[in-house]
Amino acid sequence: MNAAVAAAAAISGVCTGVIAMLAFRWSEREQARPTRTSLHTDAVLPPGVDTVLSVLRSSAVVLDESDSVVKASSAAYALGLVRGGKLAVEPMLHMARDTRRDGEIRQVELDLPRRGTGRGEALAVSARVAPLGSRLVLLLVEDLTEARRIEAVRRDFVANVSHELKTPVGALSLLSEAVMDASDDPEAVERFAGRMQIEATRLTSLVQELIDLSRVQNDDQMEDAEPVRVDELVAEAIDRCRHTATSKQITMAVGGTAALYVWGNRGQLAAALGNLVENAVNYSPARTRVGIAGRRVAAPGGDLIEIAVTDQGIGIPEKDRERIFERFYRVDPARSRATGGTGLGLAIVKHVAASHGGEVTVWSSEGQGSTFTLRLPESAEKRDRRTTPADGPVDHLDGDDDRSYETFTDTPIPAPEVLP
Repeated sequence: MNAAVAAAAAISGVCTGVIAMLAFRWSEREQARPTRTSLHTDAVLPPGVDTVLSVLRSSAVVLDESDSVVKASSAAYALGLVRGGKLAVEPMLHMARDTRRDGEIRQVELDLPRRGTGRGEALAVSARVAPLGSRLVLLLVEDLTEARRIEAVRRDFVANVSHELKTPVGALSLLSEAVMDASDDPEAVERFAGRMQIEATRLTSLVQELIDLSRVQNDDQMEDAEPVRVDELVAEAIDRCRHTATSKQITMAVGGTAALYVWGNRGQLAAALGNLVENAVNYSPARTRVGIAGRRVAAPGGDLIEIAVTDQGIGIPEKDRERIFERFYRVDPARSRATGGTGLGLAIVKHVAASHGGEVTVWSSEGQGSTFTLRLPESAEKRDRRTTPADGPVDHLDGDDDRSYETFTDTPIPAPEVLP
C-alpha cells in the first residue's frame, strides 16, 4: 500500500515538473515573440539592415507576416508603392506572399500607372523580393523609366542615322551606274556627275554633324573654356553661309551691342551660332533679310548675352515648335532634302546651349519668319568692359511681333562685310 502511494506521488511529481517546464518554455517564447505593435518599429529588423536600407538607391519596403509595412524608404513613398501602411501594388504583394511561403527570391519588371500626374505615362520598374529573417520580406524596387527612355532614344537615333545614310549612299550607287551606262554621252555624264556631287556633299554634311553632335555630348565644355567674343562668332557664322546668301540675294544685317563676351568652348559656340544662321538663310526666300544681333540682359544669377537670329522666311507651325530641337526632326522633310538639311543642326544648338549653362528659344509665325535666341552666361573676365549699342542708322525688319529685338544697324561687325 505504502509502495503504491509512493509510486503515485513520484508519478505526480514528474508530471508537475514536466508541466512546470513546459509552462516556463512557453513563457519564454511568449516574451521573446514581438507583439503586433513592435513589428512596426525598427527593433524587429535584423541588426544592420536599417543602415543598409538607408543607403540603397533602390526603393525599399519591408513587410511582416500580415503584409503590413515595417519599414519603407522615402523613395518608395514617392513612387506610390506604399499607402496607408500597406503595399499598394498588387503584383508585388503576391510576390511577397509567395516568397514568404517558400523562401525563394523573385524578380519581375512591371509597368505601373503614374498616380497624381494626370498623364497616361507608365512607370517602368524592376521589383525584387527576398526573405529577411524568419518572418519578414524585403522588397527592392528600381525605377527603370529613364533608362527605358534613353534606350528608346538610342534605338530611334540608330534607326534615323541608318535611314539618313541610306538615302545618299543609295543615290550615289544609282548615279554611278547611270554614269557607266551613259559613258558615250558627255552631257548625261556631266549631269549625273553633278547629282553625285550633291549627294556626296549631303553625305559629308550628315557625317560631319554626327561627329559634331558626338563631340558636344562627350567633351567637357569647360575644359577648354575661354572668353569668346560674340562679334567673332557672328563673323564666322556669316562667312559660313556667305555663298548661299549671295546666290539668293539675302541681305545679312548685323547689329546690337559690340564687344560682348561669353564663356565657353569657342569651337562649339561657333558651330551652334553657325547652325542658326545657316538655317535662317536656307529657309528664307530670295531677296529677304536675315538679322543677327547681340545684347546684354540682366539676370538674377549674373548677366546673360542674348544672340538673336531673325529671318523673314516661311515660319514654323505651332504644332512643330516644341519638336524642332529633336534629332532628325524636320518640319518639312521635302524642303529639308532640297536645302541639304540633316535634322541635326538644332539638336546641336540645344545641347551646346545647355552644356554652357544657357538655353535656346524660338519665336515664329507662319508666313512672317522666325527668331531663334541663344542665351549664354556673360564671361566674368570681361564684365568690366561695358559698351553701348553701336551708333548709326537703325534698320527694322518688316512685321510687328514679339521678337526678342528687331533692330539691326547697317554697320557690320569688323570681320565680314555686309552681304549685298
